[in-house]
Amino acid sequence: MVEATADSAATRPLRLGMVGGGRGAFIGAVHRLCARLDGQYELVAGALSSDAKRARDSGADLCLAPDRVYTSFTAMAAAEAKRSDGIEVVSIVTPNDSHHAIARVFLDHGIDVICDKPMTTTVEDALDLVRLVRRTGLVFGVTHNYTGYPMVRQAREMVAAGELGPIRVVQAEYVQDWLTTKLEETGHKQAGWRVDPARAGAGGSLGDIGTHAYNLACFVTGAYPCELAADLSRFVPGRRLDDNAHIMLRFENGARGMLWSSQVAPGNENGLRLRVYGERAGLEWSQEHPNQLRFAVVGRPPQVLSRGGPALGQAAAAATRIPAGHPEGYLEGFANLYRDLAEQIRARRAKRAPDPGALLVPTVEDGARGVKFIAAAVDSSARNGVWVDARLRLT
Repeated sequence: MVEATADSAATRPLRLGMVGGGRGAFIGAVHRLCARLDGQYELVAGALSSDAKRARDSGADLCLAPDRVYTSFTAMAAAEAKRSDGIEVVSIVTPNDSHHAIARVFLDHGIDVICDKPMTTTVEDALDLVRLVRRTGLVFGVTHNYTGYPMVRQAREMVAAGELGPIRVVQAEYVQDWLTTKLEETGHKQAGWRVDPARAGAGGSLGDIGTHAYNLACFVTGAYPCELAADLSRFVPGRRLDDNAHIMLRFENGARGMLWSSQVAPGNENGLRLRVYGERAGLEWSQEHPNQLRFAVVGRPPQVLSRGGPALGQAAAAATRIPAGHPEGYLEGFANLYRDLAEQIRARRAKRAPDPGALLVPTVEDGARGVKFIAAAVDSSARNGVWVDARLRLT
């Protein structure tokens, strides 16, 4: 791939391509909107659908040049890598089963990658991407978007600073209700592929939302589980993948944890929550009230820290976009990841160190840990909830 000249690369938007995200795709539109929010990217090419007409129509909707609308991601990677104005980074927003093949072909062509979660459907494929990224030195970000929330980054900074003391207990949950009935039999596209093991992988609610809860717990605490014991359930008759998961966790640092993911919990819309308790204090955060963080020191009245407040740390301040009191969350969190990845990509191309504040985006290694989490939980549940090794062996 032809590198951009130094004088233009620092000022113009990065040329972005997208695989997936055509007409009717929810998450593709989210990625495009958030990539544009800071003016750091311009979408110039896409393999938006394998269906030729849908690809053309989707490209026209987005005002892409017809010769840069592809029906094959392999053709897109090869063609764009040869262009002097070819894409510099690709965003992968397809179902899980295709992530590995797509990421690999773009990495092989020297193009940085932004990938939706879970990163792959097997640990072997995840480790393959880890090795490839390490060998090429390319940027690879996994869009666990909740790590971009200001108060999540505040929580991480407080834990790292020792304000909670040694961590003892970690409780994470992500609960929804949208799959309480057999929605996949109504023709609902998003439900259909998420409960299909051929497309989603081995985890249902576990892979779709449980990985977010797992990543959030690791991101905030800086610790990783070494063992887990899981009980996965399929409550809706005939469903092929789990729609509820209860998991116990033992962390490397001695902390104990529990994780609950469910898409069959009536009354819950997007209930991602995290509670972290240390020797001296505890933290609580809820995605449905993302601008507040509850902090309780032993023997003192609990405090509620608000996004944009004067007592917050540098990480939260850097992720805050609008004045306190205004709602801020889902889209801005995604945009923070895209902004940070733009800094990493620009730094790589300029052969300089990136701003340290831009290094909070989940990496290819984090993506691989999420895939290992899914595999370990499926293995444990299949063996009646025995404790299994949850560590990812990175060499």
